[in-house]
Amino acid sequence: MPTAENIKQRIERAIPGATAEVEDYTGGGDHFRATVSAPIFAGRSRIEQHRLVYDVFGGEIGGAIHALSLKTQTAQPSQEDAPSQPAPEPTSR
Repeated sequence: MPTAENIKQRIERAIPGATAEVEDYTGGGDHFRATVSAPIFAGRSRIEQHRLVYDVFGGEIGGAIHALSLKTQTAQPSQEDAPSQPAPEPTSR
């Protein structure tokens, strides 16, 4: 039986740059809720984004993983990854 941590790890290994938050929302080990952020989602429809995640699990969806509710979003660069801005020019008085 998969765990929330197992599902999180599988998503993050399979989708480049992805971060996932996964919870077992019924406590039974077969109904999960996940929020997945990944740069690869940029420019893709919500359906395409969800397919990328569901493809990680193949036939397990509807089987061992009875339900996987998804929220997907394009990953935003962290402050460390964002390009640095040049310092403003000093103004003369």
